[in-house]
Amino acid sequence: MDEDPGLSDQYRMASPWPVFVALGLAISEVGIVVGIFSVAVGGLLLFGGSVAGILKESGYVGQLWGSLLAFGILLVVIGGGLLFSQMDGTVALLDVIAEPAGYGAVVPRALAIAVSGIILLAAGGTGRVLERNVDGQIEA
Repeated sequence: MDEDPGLSDQYRMASPWPVFVALGLAISEVGIVVGIFSVAVGGLLLFGGSVAGILKESGYVGQLWGSLLAFGILLVVIGGGLLFSQMDGTVALLDVIAEPAGYGAVVPRALAIAVSGIILLAAGGTGRVLERNVDGQIEA
């Protein structure tokens, strides 16, 4: 009799993605709560990339890039909504980006969320275009 039916040595038993999802979530929370811009952006990038990786590995999505784009859109909407809810109508967005600390405690955190969403959008879009070019679907 076989003690572990259905398992084989050729399949990986554990996935590394849950560790990175948890680590990315914890780092992003620390960065957002404490207000450290680079830590918040890095944590959100790690979290978004890990979620996209775990969705691809488990077979829920066909391509990694669509998940990155969706998560990037979600972060841009959340961060942008928070950012614009804290700004006055007369303040230019470039002024807020140049000096975010002068506009309250929420603005730098919202800016970190929006910037990480923009980076994920750029990564997902670039990956999608480059993958299509490699597959020969689009010719330059």
